[in-house]
Amino acid sequence: MTTTTAPPVLPAADARAPRQPRSARNKQTNDYFDLAELVNEQGLMERRYGYYVLRTALLAAGLAVATVLLLTLGQTWWQLAVAVLYGVLFTQGAFLAHDAAHLQVFRSGRRNEWFSRIIGNLVTGLSHGWWTRKHNKHHANPNVIGKDGDIDTGTLVFVPGEAAGRTGFMGWVTRRQGWLFFPMITLFGPVLHASAIRSLVTTPGVKHRGWEFTLLGVRLVGFTALVYLVLGPVLGTAFLVVQLMTFGFYMAATFAPNHKGMPLLPKDNSVDFLRRQVLTSRNIKGGWFTEIAMGGLNYQVEHHVFPRMPSVNLRQARPILREFCAERDIPYTETGLFESYGIIVRYLNRVGIGAADPFDCPIAAQYR
Repeated sequence: MTTTTAPPVLPAADARAPRQPRSARNKQTNDYFDLAELVNEQGLMERRYGYYVLRTALLAAGLAVATVLLLTLGQTWWQLAVAVLYGVLFTQGAFLAHDAAHLQVFRSGRRNEWFSRIIGNLVTGLSHGWWTRKHNKHHANPNVIGKDGDIDTGTLVFVPGEAAGRTGFMGWVTRRQGWLFFPMITLFGPVLHASAIRSLVTTPGVKHRGWEFTLLGVRLVGFTALVYLVLGPVLGTAFLVVQLMTFGFYMAATFAPNHKGMPLLPKDNSVDFLRRQVLTSRNIKGGWFTEIAMGGLNYQVEHHVFPRMPSVNLRQARPILREFCAERDIPYTETGLFESYGIIVRYLNRVGIGAADPFDCPIAAQYR
């Protein structure tokens, strides 16, 4: 681990949470409120309407261009490049819906919810209700075994010890899961869509279930029908395969560097909010291109500490948080993008062969 020292979220994650008398708070709680005060003084929690209007307009323009190309290029294999463009745009839509689900866009929670629902379901093809429930659990307990669904065992095994007993083909895959990670995430798109549909069908109490189904149906059924109508069965199938592979790869390759290969925490840990978020998160270094490509999620440490902060403000919060963590000896991690991928591959391979202890990180040990 490289360390530099220098959808609604839990109330504790909001820098505008009500102040408590200092005498009523312990030192670790004081740390978070002191940091929140520094951030608020810089106005970094204020809404950035112009920024989100621009992002939304650019996304709409990109989708319009892609649709014009789909309708006018005709029966040519150059349409596969349009499929890649759609995959990128759908993922950018997911980033925008993610910000709204975290209440970053509007002051009104209801407006954020509907904006996220429309963009997430109608553009990206993911259920807002499913994503919000899943993502809020992750934010409350990132990399906490038994609480963070993002590290639950599935095709990939993220928690050491949980690969034991796998035999046959799945055992072969698990022992090589690091090397197979990037080929496997090209299949991630259909898994996300299927999870969204299954959640809407089986989860009780989903708000506005009818609207979610309608918007999701227009996106998934309507878009598929349009592609086949314009391109026919052979080219249309190739187009959809490329679009889904691009979407799945882009989504997973953006979200995986944020926490995978970072310390895991036991279910009964007593780590305070600030340290839990910083310890388990990783920033990705890079310039403006990295920030645009990752939807601002390259500032993952800042995002986890202040999930309601508009993503465009995260870069300004970074030096404040780095200095604050350095003064209190809180590990703050940043790597390059490709370096992070190397960490993920090595970590998954170690877990796959049962060679890693989830708590073997000396930094994590001091906070258990």
